[in-house]
Amino acid sequence: MDIFTLEDMQEIKKESTFNGQLDVVKAEFVSAESLSWQELFQGYNKLYAITYSSGISFVCKLLELFDESEIIFGSKEVMSFTFQEIAAYQTKTIKRLQEDASKAKIDLISRIDNATLKLMVAREQLSHEKIYILEANDGRKRVVMGSANMSHVAFSGKQRENICYMDGENAFDWYYGCYCRLKENSTDDITSKMVYIDTDLENLEELPIAKTVRVEKVFVIEPNVNEETREEIRFAMDVTNMKTKLTPFSPKPDKQGLIRLSPEIIKQTRRTVDEARVREKKEQDEYPQLVVNIDNQTAVLNDKELDLHPSDEDVSNDVELFIEYMTGFEKFHKNKNGVMQMRYFELANWFFVTPFLATIRHAAAINNRENMAYPVFGLVIGLSGAGKTTFLETLLKMMIGQKPTLENKDFTRSAVLKLRERVKGVPVVVDDLGPDRFRQHAVETIKNDTFGISEGLMHYPAIIISANEDVKVVAPEVARRTVVCRLNGTLKTADMLTAGIVRRVQGTIGTAFYREYLRRMLEVMPDFMSELNKPNDAPPDVLALSSKVICAIIRKYSNSNKRPVPVYVRKLTLHDYFNDYKTGENAVKSIRQSWQVDRTSFKINKRANQLSYNAKDIYEANKLLKELPKDLEAERSREWINMKLDKAHEVFKIDFRTESLLSRIFQR
Repeated sequence: MDIFTLEDMQEIKKESTFNGQLDVVKAEFVSAESLSWQELFQGYNKLYAITYSSGISFVCKLLELFDESEIIFGSKEVMSFTFQEIAAYQTKTIKRLQEDASKAKIDLISRIDNATLKLMVAREQLSHEKIYILEANDGRKRVVMGSANMSHVAFSGKQRENICYMDGENAFDWYYGCYCRLKENSTDDITSKMVYIDTDLENLEELPIAKTVRVEKVFVIEPNVNEETREEIRFAMDVTNMKTKLTPFSPKPDKQGLIRLSPEIIKQTRRTVDEARVREKKEQDEYPQLVVNIDNQTAVLNDKELDLHPSDEDVSNDVELFIEYMTGFEKFHKNKNGVMQMRYFELANWFFVTPFLATIRHAAAINNRENMAYPVFGLVIGLSGAGKTTFLETLLKMMIGQKPTLENKDFTRSAVLKLRERVKGVPVVVDDLGPDRFRQHAVETIKNDTFGISEGLMHYPAIIISANEDVKVVAPEVARRTVVCRLNGTLKTADMLTAGIVRRVQGTIGTAFYREYLRRMLEVMPDFMSELNKPNDAPPDVLALSSKVICAIIRKYSNSNKRPVPVYVRKLTLHDYFNDYKTGENAVKSIRQSWQVDRTSFKINKRANQLSYNAKDIYEANKLLKELPKDLEAERSREWINMKLDKAHEVFKIDFRTESLLSRIFQR
């Protein structure tokens, strides 16, 4: 076997890249015939086939005609050829082979093992050719080509297909050479073991591409995500989106499975669509619409373009009012070291950038990027009196000059789905959501990572939910998709009665700060989107970019007013929102509090390096286990949680060994 360096492989790839010239076969028309698919293929012993999509059941029937067969499968679903697309396609192809071969009673395993059948799947883009190369033992040769894929529908005569064939050596040699090049450069073998085992995500190492990697040791995938490919993907998404929109209004099949159309049915369908549009427009008018367009550098609120060049005086005034509002949290009980301002600043940073997130997530999907780096859900959890509602109202006032909210009784999966489809840009605030409704409706909505992608929605809103402390546990699958803001502080009743800062700020603060923010963000977003289009493991951090812009605005206008920049105004990154300690802070807080009030709930084993905590019941232990940072290597034994003692010191900021000794001495 030849050994190639990475540079060699790239050069070979470059040489084989489409150079603008077409391979055109010159042919002559001889005659047209009416044949069955059996008549077209029978009488030959060997088959070499390339098919872009296929009906596996038809493949099994076709295989019965030949002593030896080789088939290369491609898929129209694989468009940009990243690992995840290749793995998914290969997995599903093998599953279909297993199921349909069983129904057709074809022993694929024995035919692969005795070398009379070779099956391959594409790992790079197949041509759109559908070629069937036939060879007989007596020397006869035939090539069948045209529009027909290897399926019963294509070869049954039920749909129009362009099918032609050529007999003879010249045609065979040309097309067989094309077949061999494709086979050598862009396919992986399906072995009999792969057909035998249950190929699924847990068996990734048994996929055809994994076998190729084991043999070649080093393998390079170059995803096809150029601008032409992105256009194809966008078009496919647009078609899917249009189909989805028309489905509720389209005529349904009758008992025979037929869709019967008439001029009146077409008119009725159009009227139904028009009525739905009127309802949609009415619902949109009830909620503000903010469209931030990165390409043309504009922001439009309720069909009116915003002035993104506010005066310095107006911006300065808004900055002063925002800082004054944040200073008010210093009066809050349990606001140790200004932690409430820290948390609220993190929330504001995400809140302000949300109108960009739908566009970013759409681009991430086209470029096969992970979109969890761009969360469109927020959750604010705190005691009554933590200022959650008024802070969210203030942020909305700064963004759009209004403060709309969604009542919690209206929060259902279907209601939120409609809002996300029809509202643009402005975050939807759900105030004071209870734990039952959160579990029933919020969790599944949050876990839907594909929302808006196939529908082509570029400006759907973020959803921000405020909840009291009774929403205690945020499951990992929710926490990694949600900006979670936990608040410990609360305002005393006497201070609530005398504090007028909220009313004053909300009554006088304008949108200048946010319009200045939008202008600066729009200036840097083209570079951000270009970075998103590059093949790179690390997603570009829009939360870091947003905080950089906010810090620059506050710093400029604080300096002009000779006011020190508050410590909570700081550069943030994705890590500040989604590290283990952040998502697990509620569980950490709970165990710290238990240590303060009931040390009998703890056992310390220095020799085994183990800290054990009694959560009192299994439900509570399970709840804590889900949230605790992975560094603790926590495990549950009934109601007990066992953790690494040395790691517990770092996580809980408690030296359990020393504290435990002092406690025993004090008790004596």
